[in-house]
Amino acid sequence: MQVSILCGGKSSRMQSEKGLVLYQNKPFIEHIIDAVLPISSNIQLITNTNDYDYLAYKKIKDIVVDKGPLGGIYTALVHSETEMNLILSCDIPLISSEIILELIEKHGANFDVSVFEDTNRIHPLIGIYSKRILPVLKEAIDVNDLKMMRFISNVKHQLIPITDAKRHLFKNINSVAELNELNTNLSQLK
Repeated sequence: MQVSILCGGKSSRMQSEKGLVLYQNKPFIEHIIDAVLPISSNIQLITNTNDYDYLAYKKIKDIVVDKGPLGGIYTALVHSETEMNLILSCDIPLISSEIILELIEKHGANFDVSVFEDTNRIHPLIGIYSKRILPVLKEAIDVNDLKMMRFISNVKHQLIPITDAKRHLFKNINSVAELNELNTNLSQLK
């Protein structure tokens, strides 16, 4: 299975490259790679910057720039040699191998997209995406319809429920305030 980590995004709220923000003295991207490696070493980074060159994985620039996560997923799938693809964002430092394995085990082969949902929201950037969706993806990008939820609703998808007790593991850290909250919660757990 091809694993693609989306390292794009403007990161305007974080004010720095999100994947390189430190959590427990290690960049987010390295936490994510650590969670992935027990499952697959077939990792590619979708990035338009050289900031990740220190990592020994293939880096791929967006085929169509400024199209948000859909553009990143499109690039990942075009460059993938596998039918099913694990797509992860670079801002989920609490992701674990167990969560990724649960996604893979629960993914139904007749679905083109499988993502997690909790009582509050869907988590589209921890998901399995099939190369079969490339035409639908290309069409959405061509007409600039870049809403993730609308795209997912337009393909054969599966929502895998997660318990509220696990919800914090899926949190994407988008701002300095969210990073501070994460660090505060960590120090309270010690």
